[in-house]
Amino acid sequence: MSIWEVILAFVVVVLMLVALLANVLVLMCFLYSADIRKQVPGLFILNLTFCNLLMTVSNMPLTLAGIIYKSQPGGDQICHIVGFLETFLTTNSMLSMAALSIDRWIAVVFPLSYHSKMRYRDAALILSYTWLHSVSFPIVAASLSWVGFHHLYASCTLYNKRPEDRMQFVIFTGVFHTLSFLLSLIVLCFTYLKVLKVARFHCKRIDVITMQTLVLLVDIHPSVRERCLEEQKRRRQRATKKISTFIGTFILCFAPYVITRLVELSSVVHINSHWGIISKCLAYSKVVSDPFVYSLLRHQYKKTWKDIINKILKRSSINSSALTSESHDRNILQLNE
Repeated sequence: MSIWEVILAFVVVVLMLVALLANVLVLMCFLYSADIRKQVPGLFILNLTFCNLLMTVSNMPLTLAGIIYKSQPGGDQICHIVGFLETFLTTNSMLSMAALSIDRWIAVVFPLSYHSKMRYRDAALILSYTWLHSVSFPIVAASLSWVGFHHLYASCTLYNKRPEDRMQFVIFTGVFHTLSFLLSLIVLCFTYLKVLKVARFHCKRIDVITMQTLVLLVDIHPSVRERCLEEQKRRRQRATKKISTFIGTFILCFAPYVITRLVELSSVVHINSHWGIISKCLAYSKVVSDPFVYSLLRHQYKKTWKDIINKILKRSSINSSALTSESHDRNILQLNE
């Protein structure tokens, strides 16, 4: 193995470990907190977490093996199953993020009618569509034998080995990425930019009230005035940072891989194998970032996983104190004997 392959293998191992830990923690928060389970976005986050976990335990280990051995890991049957899962899970994850953005858009732009427009039944219908949409493409690819081990990405994915099917595969790949990556990106941009517009409007209203209050309070201490102005500035930046994170991570993680897949269809451009694996690792990094972007950094999830950790530590401390007391009693009995 070259130094580049060692580095890429190490990166995949780190991504696997962090993704497994973070997504399991999100799942534990969902199971532990009744409040999270009651919320409609929790269904979308649960679906996204399921896709991320399955991607972590199925696709990433085989990519690691492909980097190390430079050949197809396992038999054709296993590779076909993993390639099918990769196409299904990637599409499902993208559409789940689009569903979350639609939920936020309805909640912010139509707050009074949110509970009537986004119910559990509506969320279940959206999830049903995402599953139907996501499973249709890998079924078509598997039926046409367009799934296999691709050396450029060191993974089992969409791959056409027959030159006579080249044009059909080009059309299929273009339609697939248009209806998965591009469609999800358009939905993300449309919904979150609408949310940002509403957030900025509310910030302006709050800023006007704040400035009027500061003018009226002539005796206010300069430090208090300064803190109010700083909070006003942070409030304006908060929504922009969050929305930039949602859209930015989506583009940064998926765009290089999607563009590489499309450029690869051209026989004119040669793609370096190291770049192919790097673009695949970037796509895998979305599995790592999703738990933090959509869940673990939110106040409700922070409180939940802190409660879980405190409960575990409290239980272990009680057990240890009970064992210490039992040992102490045993020692006293031995001394009395």
